[in-house]
Parts: sequence; structure tokens; C-alpha cells
Amino acid sequence: MTKPQLFQCLRYQDADAAIRFLTALGFTEAFVVRDEKDPAVIVHAQFRWRDNGGIMFGSTRGDGNDSSFSKAYTNLVVASDAEVDATLARALSAGGTQLSEITEPDHGGRTVTISDPEGNRWNLDSYPGE
Repeated sequence: MTKPQLFQCLRYQDADAAIRFLTALGFTEAFVVRDEKDPAVIVHAQFRWRDNGGIMFGSTRGDGNDSSFSKAYTNLVVASDAEVDATLARALSAGGTQLSEITEPDHGGRTVTISDPEGNRWNLDSYPGE
């Protein structure tokens, strides 16, 4: 039986840079399929987020659909406040940009917003919701 999961879908101009960034966030590679004629082009990749879904992505294709797969805003919940800080540091070293100050909202947790090298926004958060 298939386990219900949620996956974000994106396309990147530099999918190899995306791999480095996603790995820094803590995603793990499930598989990567490269174009046989041009190995720099990623046809399809899937990276897991722990045991709950993940992200599917590939290289931009110039097929008129690229814009529908870009500029996402994803909330990435990590296990602790300390992990927010550690994940932020790794993301910045992998080409990410910090877009907000780290805050501790009244509803709990610790949060900061970053962007990947192509401008997709990622909210790192230790608040899991209710």
C-alpha cells in the first residue's frame, strides 16, 4: 500500500546547485535521473525529507511550463530550536540567503526565512503546528 505523502515540485536553472542546497537543508537523495545526451540536465530527481515526503525537481526545460514550477514558499519543520540555527548555517554555506531575522513567535518554536540560490523561499521552523 502506498504511504500518503506530500511533495513540493520545482525546476531549477542549476539543478546541481539545488542538490547541494537541499542536502545542506537535510534532504537525502532518493534518486536522480540525468539526460543521457547532456548529463548536466536533471530530468527528474527526488529527495526525501526524513520519513515524510520530500521534493521532486529537475532542470528547467524551456517548454513554457518552467514558471509554474518556480518561486515556491515551503515551510520546513525541524526537530528543535537548535536545529533551526544549525540548518540555517548549512543553508547559508550552500548558497542560501537569509531573508528574515530569527524569531521566537508567541505560539512557540523558532523560525527564520531563507531563499535558495534561485529565489525559492524556505521557512525553517521548529513549531510543528497542532
